[in-house]
Amino acid sequence: MVFLQLFLMLVVILIAAEIFTNALEHLGERLGISEGVTGSIFAAVGTALPETLVPLLAIFSYTSSSGDSHAGHDIGVGAILGAPLMLATLSLSLMALSVWKRRGSSGHIRPERSGLVRDLNFFILAFIFATIAMFVPHTEALVRYGISILMVLIYFIYVLMTIKASRGLVEEGHATEAEDAMMLAKIGLPTNLITITLQLVIGLGLLIFGAKGFINEVETAAAILGVSALLLSLLIIPIATELPEKVNSILWIRKGKDTLAFGNITGAMVFQGTLLPAIGIMLTDWAPRTEVALGILITLLAAIWLRYRVARGGLLVWHLLVNGLLYILYLAIVLS
Repeated sequence: MVFLQLFLMLVVILIAAEIFTNALEHLGERLGISEGVTGSIFAAVGTALPETLVPLLAIFSYTSSSGDSHAGHDIGVGAILGAPLMLATLSLSLMALSVWKRRGSSGHIRPERSGLVRDLNFFILAFIFATIAMFVPHTEALVRYGISILMVLIYFIYVLMTIKASRGLVEEGHATEAEDAMMLAKIGLPTNLITITLQLVIGLGLLIFGAKGFINEVETAAAILGVSALLLSLLIIPIATELPEKVNSILWIRKGKDTLAFGNITGAMVFQGTLLPAIGIMLTDWAPRTEVALGILITLLAAIWLRYRVARGGLLVWHLLVNGLLYILYLAIVLS
């Protein structure tokens, strides 16, 4: 029964992702913004809501319901760090696998370069600060809070720079273009900002509902298998919460919309590598335990590898498969 419900929630997420991406394309086209803004900010933040709620709920409500703040902190820290780990490794490799047959292992992947570089630079910078914070003693509260505030400012600057670059990118031919008609238009409704917003709300609501239902069933299955709270949050919960980003990006890259596909993932990495760790640094123990420290190291290696390949002239399909191998390496170490 648990696995049947997992399958049903997965179907809900798949349907919701199609509804959401369709509406986002029309919104970006209507507003005249670049694919970078649509993917890196709108799509990334919207689809990141499920995995944003999980650590917050774990940190604030887990303690009140069970009195075990340590377990709540474990789930919160794991969910915060597990999300960018999953995005930087498994999500990117799944996106590459979805076009491997069509493009080949040496096929080119062509997201808009300046936006991708900006996303990766901001993510790597923020994650380095998140790493440093783990080694700051709790007695140095002002230092830890200062790092948290700095990470929030990093995301604010990132958003401003992404929006500022939008006009030039539109003029260069990187404007968001909707490929298919609005889904609500197929039932007779006009395509305007009201119906676009309505479809976005419907898609987002289904995404959150599906992800939450999937999380609940995964937690039930994990309890049966006897998985620890920290490993559950690092490995299993992100699989569910990152499904919207994975599905949206796969849908976009298979349509040849590489900029939207990458922006959805790398924009979410910046969001989840700045704001959520800032909360974790302030509200949890945020200590360099083995699983956590290794997860941060693998995430940074994956992001730096991607940044290196971009600097060397471009991305091929096999480059992203390396990111997937890094995730397998992480699994092999923590589960051994």
